[in-house]
Amino acid sequence: MKTLYLVCLSLILALSTPTQAQTGFDKNNPFFAKSTLPMQAPAFDKIKDADFKPAIIEGIRQKREEIEAIANNPADPTVENTLRAMENAGQMLSRVNNVFILLSASNTSSELQKTDAETAPLLAALSDAIYLNTKLFKRVKAVYDKRTSLKNAESRRLAQYYYQNFVMAGANLSETDKKKLTELNMEIATLNKKFGKQLLAATRAGGLLVNNKDELAGLNDGEIAAAAQSAKAAGQQGKWLIALQNNTQQPYLKVLTNRAVRQRLFEASWTRAEKGDENDTRATIARIAAIRAQKARLLGFSNFSAWKLQNQMAKTPATVENFLKDMTPATIAKAKEESAIIQKLINEQKGGFEVQPWDWTFYAEQVRKAKFDLDESQVKPYLEAWTVLEKGVFYSANLLYGITFKERRDLPVYHPEVRVYDVFDKDGSRMALFYCDYFKRDNKRGGAWTDFIIAPSKLKGTKPVVYNVANFAHPATEQPALLTFDEVRTMFHEFGHTIHSIFLETLTGDFQRDFVEFPSQFNEHWALDPKVLKNYAIHYQTKQAMPQTLVDKIKNAGKFNQAYSTAERLAADYLDLQWHKLSVDEPTVTDVDKFEQEALHKNGVDLPQVPPRYRSTYFNHIWNSGYESCYYSYMWTSMLENDAFYWFKEHGGLTRQNGQRFRDMVLTRSTRIPLDKLFRDFRGKDPSVTPMMIESGLMKKL
Repeated sequence: MKTLYLVCLSLILALSTPTQAQTGFDKNNPFFAKSTLPMQAPAFDKIKDADFKPAIIEGIRQKREEIEAIANNPADPTVENTLRAMENAGQMLSRVNNVFILLSASNTSSELQKTDAETAPLLAALSDAIYLNTKLFKRVKAVYDKRTSLKNAESRRLAQYYYQNFVMAGANLSETDKKKLTELNMEIATLNKKFGKQLLAATRAGGLLVNNKDELAGLNDGEIAAAAQSAKAAGQQGKWLIALQNNTQQPYLKVLTNRAVRQRLFEASWTRAEKGDENDTRATIARIAAIRAQKARLLGFSNFSAWKLQNQMAKTPATVENFLKDMTPATIAKAKEESAIIQKLINEQKGGFEVQPWDWTFYAEQVRKAKFDLDESQVKPYLEAWTVLEKGVFYSANLLYGITFKERRDLPVYHPEVRVYDVFDKDGSRMALFYCDYFKRDNKRGGAWTDFIIAPSKLKGTKPVVYNVANFAHPATEQPALLTFDEVRTMFHEFGHTIHSIFLETLTGDFQRDFVEFPSQFNEHWALDPKVLKNYAIHYQTKQAMPQTLVDKIKNAGKFNQAYSTAERLAADYLDLQWHKLSVDEPTVTDVDKFEQEALHKNGVDLPQVPPRYRSTYFNHIWNSGYESCYYSYMWTSMLENDAFYWFKEHGGLTRQNGQRFRDMVLTRSTRIPLDKLFRDFRGKDPSVTPMMIESGLMKKL
């Protein structure tokens, strides 16, 4: 790593002189100037893969120059000439990097992957050049030291945010230790990108190839046609390919009737990144964990988790552990009850085997059908994707917040399946652009996510340009895109992030991980609100609304199998925490599988029938997506959002008045005041775990 450090440092130092020969950058690059499209939306039709590397390097050079000017400013430090100036720096880098992040995750190519690998250490070095800059830190500290005299709460919050970030990043270290930290940060950045590339390739190569159509019994004609198209695209004409989703359990395990095929599909998912080939991630993640432990020790902490959590709502690993432990006994007990119900059904059918992970969702669906008379194939025709979006997701946002949406077809997109919408506020003013990209592609990473292309900033005069990306099963040609109800929830979830992004009055610093999922999970509740459901659950052929009997079945079945869902997430929570509680005094992990098994057993979540939602080897959240030591945040924010939803239930439910209160007290303020105070101001008390336990079926209603 010493060589990598010296190479990157030399390159960045060389870039301090603005010459075209050094940066490979010229004025014809589409990122040279701000886009002239509405809200500075990217001109995707003019952007080529080759444009990114020179633009990122030039953006790094410009930001370094701007930061140096701030650090060397002879004037006394103020909020405006130091903190606001830092926020305003690096506009070109933000312009190119935000688009690069979008495309390298959702529409990547070999050239983008190469650029990602080459620029990641440069970006890490830039971050260190900012946060380990002694002169700059002195200016930040000077503003922080007089924060009580600053004129408004936002300025005080900004001073606290920057000071804490500098300290967390190592600003108080000696020059020798700063150099060591820089080396570690660059290696981590390089390995993060390596993991992402390995996982994408492993997931793409790990799909289940089927030679005999009869083995796909249980899939409908559209799903079989989509599998045939996937195989054809992979060069396997006349076969069928079931592509993998990013989590352990796969959607088709619910319906495939051939148990051997289910097992093959599950094992393809389970072992996707453990093939002993170049896409095997085990050595990569073990090294990332070891370096993170070294980084934590250098910064004065016993482990990475202790360092990472200090600026989160939970604050400490002990708080997270206690929170998870409070959930674990009831969850595991209930999961065992569910397992017994499933085993009983297997026995009644003379199955002759103990329930295994590849059996669970298949028989759970049968139990659901028998107990609640709910068949997913009856539900999906009512859930056409674009109808769900426009008449469900958008409709609920209008009812709550008064905003409206209009599709526009004049803006260029990066893939034909992407749609773009204008977002208008209640007074008719244009407030945002929204891009959505919902269907799985081989060059798209797994999962679903939301981010900015352009972040909102009063300082920069920008309004939000936001996108949602998902991996819904791709419909066959000329077939409608029909969703499961879980996918409907995903759509509402990701749009909850979008709503949050749109309403933020200012983006001061980062979101806390154990808060940022609160608005998104909260938004899921409106998927089943009677007014909303009636508006979007329309049969794509008959155009009839979903009958109330089917709605009731969905609601009644909603809590079934929730212990399983909670248990698989708890298992992932514990894995994340155990990886990041490693100390440099402990031996480096050499057997990833053994470490994983011991971590699950230690925390009492090693049910053989309930695998973790993500195994360590394909846990993208914690190795390449910023959730390291923070995956618990989904459970934590479930506590917040269920408690907040109960406030709505206590005050009349989905109304404009309630939506406006939530908008004003939560969505527009979340980067300006401490988040525990924000929640108390809205709810009137500290959050309670009880509503979450009730909603997940782990506790009876009081």
